[in-house]
Amino acid sequence: MGIKKKIVIIGAGFAGLRLAQDLENTDFDVLLIDKNNYHQFQPLMYQVATARLEPASISFPLRKVFQHSKNVRIRIANVIRVDTENKILKTSIADFDYDHLVIAFGCTTNYFGNAQIEKFAFPMKSVPEAIQLRNEILQTFEDALIASPEELQALMNFVIVGGGPTGVELAGALSEMKKNILPKDYPDKDFSKLTIYLLEGSPNVLNPMSVDSQKMARKYLEELGVIVKTSTIVSNYDGRNVILQNGDSIKSTNVIWAAGIIGNTLEGIPLESITRGSRFIVDRFNKIENLENVYALGDIAFMTTVKYPNGHPQVASVAIEQAKVLANSFKRSLKNKSKIEYEYHDKGSMATVGKRKAVVDLPKFSFQGRLAWFTWMFIHLMLILSVKNKLSIFINWMFSYFNNDSTLRVLLKPATKVDCAEKGSY
Repeated sequence: MGIKKKIVIIGAGFAGLRLAQDLENTDFDVLLIDKNNYHQFQPLMYQVATARLEPASISFPLRKVFQHSKNVRIRIANVIRVDTENKILKTSIADFDYDHLVIAFGCTTNYFGNAQIEKFAFPMKSVPEAIQLRNEILQTFEDALIASPEELQALMNFVIVGGGPTGVELAGALSEMKKNILPKDYPDKDFSKLTIYLLEGSPNVLNPMSVDSQKMARKYLEELGVIVKTSTIVSNYDGRNVILQNGDSIKSTNVIWAAGIIGNTLEGIPLESITRGSRFIVDRFNKIENLENVYALGDIAFMTTVKYPNGHPQVASVAIEQAKVLANSFKRSLKNKSKIEYEYHDKGSMATVGKRKAVVDLPKFSFQGRLAWFTWMFIHLMLILSVKNKLSIFINWMFSYFNNDSTLRVLLKPATKVDCAEKGSY
């Protein structure tokens, strides 16, 4: 047997993880690099932010996933640059040579170049960001107990920017928290002034979905008390005032930014291989244009086809399918067989707005309401990696379903070192 080909994968998101799993125990030497030692399930991030799920429920240690692998190695590092000519990836811990490099490190929050918004608004693209947002939400309720009348309304206004699935689901979850939980947790405080705004720049929420789903999602949100403003663009935010493009403003100390994503960058990738949204231009085999043996998968990949002339939607199903096809092509190359072109088969899209409220679009029809909600829950549970996590999430969901409550509202703030000699010890 000859020397195994080295495949280096950057990023353990949906695409990177699936590719490594499909290449497990094959005749390749696979190195999976990520800045975290876990895979995070982003579709349920908003439930961590609203204290419905613990972070561990949607996080999966990479070394646990590959415990029985003979050929997949894990390294926790930040990537710095790639030398495509010499096939070397430089990272914060070492330089790694490769035969094939797969970039699957996804996207980050897009603030559209506005440094003020980036400084003051809360993103929600990672588990640490979701925990930070949860702390902010819970601390806001505590601060409201002692706030002056002048400060109170700014605290009580939650502004979510972006009417995609993340924004819609987060708005629904906050509304249900206001209705079902805050009156019980804070019987001495009137939270009726708590106002949730959902701002969307396009004419509809859930813009890529069907008209029926858009209308029903908006109806659900408004029934929950969310103020939905479409065709509304945020031009600035200074930490106290949300300034809209039409000149209006909303006082708020809690702005959650879910208005778009932009690709992460990697030094060494030529500019001519990068297109709008900082995505890497790839061919039908996911190979980056103008480079040899360098591939991109998932959100970061921009592939044009007859069916998708403007690129594929940046969703988990695309990332997973691209990883499957690329893994198959790698395995076929060992037998000198030809590569397989990628073709996306749309399985549909969905979003939940609250208890028994969801919208589902399938390729040939759409449906909303209770059945859509159960469908949403089932699909997301099936996508969770471990049986233990499936059970944990299911139990939490059932507990919340029957008593409209959760027991996870714990403020987790970073500790600071204290000089025991000065402060005393016990």
